[in-house]
This record gives sequence, structure tokens and C-alpha cells, in this order.
Amino acid sequence: MHTFLRRSLAGLLVLTAGTVWAAVEVNRADQASLESVKGIGPALSGKLLAERQKAPFRDWGDLIGRVGGVGPGSAQRLSDAGLTVEGKPFAAPAAGPNPAPTRAVPKAAAPNPARPAASR
Repeated sequence: MHTFLRRSLAGLLVLTAGTVWAAVEVNRADQASLESVKGIGPALSGKLLAERQKAPFRDWGDLIGRVGGVGPGSAQRLSDAGLTVEGKPFAAPAAGPNPAPTRAVPKAAAPNPARPAASR
């Protein structure tokens, strides 16, 4: 019994290890394929398809700019789940050099409105 169980588990492991994970190309996928990507439901797939009918997405920046509700964070999650644009995964824009820190400018001394000015 133990041998059968071990062989069954080993066979199952080999089958699942050999499964190929397929990317879903946003410019060619139908609604069902889009919704197979974790994070894409009927509302988002509808937005993607409507925008794609106007013109194919050129890149991730184009998709983010044209589809409401998709920003860099959600684009990264969708890419991690298998969505591609023109065959490419999302790559967050490289952060530029950090700007020099600015010093706080002190506010000009203003009279306190809670205290009336002393009259002489």
C-alpha cells in the first residue's frame, strides 16, 4: 500500500512539475483568456477589450494610461500573474536619482490672531 501511494504521489509531482505556464497576451486574448489571469475579472477584461478595439496596446505605459484602475502596482501584479503586452512583462520604470533634500523654510513671524495687539 505504501509503495502504491509513494508512486502515485511521485507521478503526480512529475505531472504538475511538467505543466507549462502560458502567458496571456493582452492584444490577442479573448475575454475568457483575460479572465483566467488572477486579478482580471469581468469589469477589467471589458475595459481592456474596449480600449484594445480602439488600438492595440503599444506597451505597459500605454495600457496604464488608457485603462482606468490600472496603475504601476496593479500592472506588476497582473504581469506576475502572466499578462504580457507585446510579449513583454511589466518592468517598473527605473527610479531616477533622488533629488537633493529640501530644507524647510521658516514661516514669517505673523501676529497671533488670538491675542489682540496691546494698545499704548
